[in-house]
Amino acid sequence: MEELSVVIPVYNENESLRELHEALQKALKTLNMPWEIVYVDDGSTDHSLQILEALAAEDEAHTRVIALRRNFGQTAAIAAGIDNTQGDMIVLMDADMQNDPADIPMMIEKMQEGYDVVSGWRVRRKDTFITRTLPSRIANWLISWVTGVKLRDYGCTLKAYRREVITGFRLYGEMHRFIPAYAGYVGARIVEVPVQHHPRRFGSTKYGMERIVKVILDLLTVKFLISYGHKPNYLFGGPGMAMMALGTLLLAFLVVRRLVTLVSVFESPFFPVSLMLMYMGFQSILMGLLAELQVRTYHEAQQKPTYTVRRVINGSPEE
Repeated sequence: MEELSVVIPVYNENESLRELHEALQKALKTLNMPWEIVYVDDGSTDHSLQILEALAAEDEAHTRVIALRRNFGQTAAIAAGIDNTQGDMIVLMDADMQNDPADIPMMIEKMQEGYDVVSGWRVRRKDTFITRTLPSRIANWLISWVTGVKLRDYGCTLKAYRREVITGFRLYGEMHRFIPAYAGYVGARIVEVPVQHHPRRFGSTKYGMERIVKVILDLLTVKFLISYGHKPNYLFGGPGMAMMALGTLLLAFLVVRRLVTLVSVFESPFFPVSLMLMYMGFQSILMGLLAELQVRTYHEAQQKPTYTVRRVINGSPEE
């Protein structure tokens, strides 16, 4: 029987934790499957860790607490939670009670229909429009356009995943919001479902406008890893060849002009430009080749395949 793990990063949420735990227990007890709750305390400075320890003592069969040494950020906390789960299905959600645990059974039903990722969509979002909702909509459009995985709400933490589509990569920076894009890269079946979103009643938001810059930088990283992670020379080599070709054509033009009009090649400002283009193109191709060597070393040293298997028919990997 499949097992469910719910991972919840916690940072200074002592006011909401008991209510959250009760709501989780109520929702998860309706499921016909084993389940666990994994709280990750991300270096809280209030009484969150003490409350989590008490909850774990009261519900030893279903509750686990991972206490990080300091505040590493939401992405690192999520990664720590995933690394310490046992479930075949993993649900991520926030601890501030804006996500509703009552939506989890509906998301698990969707997973059982054959989806690998069920992504929450906050249709009626209860956040400030200018500082939260509008930047989020712009980010959702940008991420969907760049990654090719079309979702209306990347920022909603409430998402359900099959373990095999989210354990083949490491999370850094603010990359937790890009997990669906990574899952889509390995061929996951993704569906987006409306979920409830409540106004914040406890504490204050941990995000500010400064995260926009972080998201853009992480998006560039994600695009590179998804599109060129296995073949980096396509990124470096293509522009490199184009620059070398342009530089060669420009130099050829200068030589032909010298033969026809007797204008000196070396006195033209286009001469150093052509040499620079050829040099930069050669350097770009060399960078691509070095990146190819690094990628091959990475895969071969860790014996990582360059493919993912959904299932084996007439046999199984365990046989």
